[in-house]
Amino acid sequence: MSGLTDPSVQDDPFEYYATRMAECPVWHEDDIDLWVIGGLAETREALQDVSTFSSTPARSRRASEAQIAYHHMLVEHGWPRQATLQRTDPPVHTRYRKLVNRVFTPAAVREFTPHIDEIARELVDGIAERGECEFVGDFALPLPGIFITEQLGLDRADYRTFRRWADAMLALANRPQMSVDEAKAEAAIEVEAQQFLAREFDRRRAEQGPDLISMLVHAHGEDEEPFTMHELQDLMHQLVTGGFETTTAALSAGMWLLVRFPDQQQLLREQPELMGNFIEEVLRFDAPVQGLWRQAVCPARVADTDIPVGANVMMRFGAANRDPRVFDEPDRFDITRPNARNHAAFGFGAHFCVGAALARQEMASSFRAILDRFESFELAAAMPSPVHEPSIFLRPMKCLPLTVVPKR
Repeated sequence: MSGLTDPSVQDDPFEYYATRMAECPVWHEDDIDLWVIGGLAETREALQDVSTFSSTPARSRRASEAQIAYHHMLVEHGWPRQATLQRTDPPVHTRYRKLVNRVFTPAAVREFTPHIDEIARELVDGIAERGECEFVGDFALPLPGIFITEQLGLDRADYRTFRRWADAMLALANRPQMSVDEAKAEAAIEVEAQQFLAREFDRRRAEQGPDLISMLVHAHGEDEEPFTMHELQDLMHQLVTGGFETTTAALSAGMWLLVRFPDQQQLLREQPELMGNFIEEVLRFDAPVQGLWRQAVCPARVADTDIPVGANVMMRFGAANRDPRVFDEPDRFDITRPNARNHAAFGFGAHFCVGAALARQEMASSFRAILDRFESFELAAAMPSPVHEPSIFLRPMKCLPLTVVPKR
């Protein structure tokens, strides 16, 4: 049986999930010695059991020559990885989460919403003038890209620079077979980003503004230590890779689902109050993050399956979101699904996605603008095969060519 390293499975993993889940909600990927927790209840329990399943990177995992070369470039020219937020466990994690939570408050997202709406309207107006688009490049990338680029102090036209930085930061995860020379080249791009960010961090310490960087730099209280430069660099690495690429994937998936299921699109047009549930069903049906690594720091028994100490473990959100024990007809896309919000797309417990509210708002602003501006849209050409770029973690679509009919 093919496994998670098979590009065809990565492109369309849901039949594979169903086959595995029918046998047991926990299974072993033999070729990469990885234990996968695929059931929703099991995933929720494991993510909340940080004393058993640790977020701290496994020291026993042997680094490849490319990984070593990448790390050396950061050490020599920038800032090497320092474990923060998603790469730590409580109580260390608690400090980071407490401070970062002050940045991503519901009030902050409400403050950002008018500007997100504005960016979405500008993008759809540009598409309407042309009557066609490549949705990934013309909307799904620039919407979160422009927003976060402006938050970094760059001009909105420079979001492609930001995308280049984000791609480099994800290179080791997305391209594990890269050569040493390729790793050095990608690391040099990340160092470029780090040097820019270091200047911005220093500037915002002196000139505080209403942006995300200022909020991070000044997140501490009077009796708390501010983040160090190493910590700020690692936090921004996680926010960039976790908030940009994943929102692009969620927007791309949502648009493709509206094209593929015109009955659901029509229902959403007729009942715009379903927008919130539509977003949750998109996240359930095709989670932008399919899984995350953990390390078993003590022996565990999950779903009558023994997981040994030291094992690499992946909580597989994509499988959990299609768990037939929780979701009726899990492979059916249904924006009226009453329990759609029970998905695992943002994780559970202490490491629940800190940017979940912002991601939901970016999706809501986007699809409201799209449905308000376009009478209809459809595929302009056949989709590529495979549809997605290879990745064991993420769901980056290659392209989504559309023709659109603007409303009169």
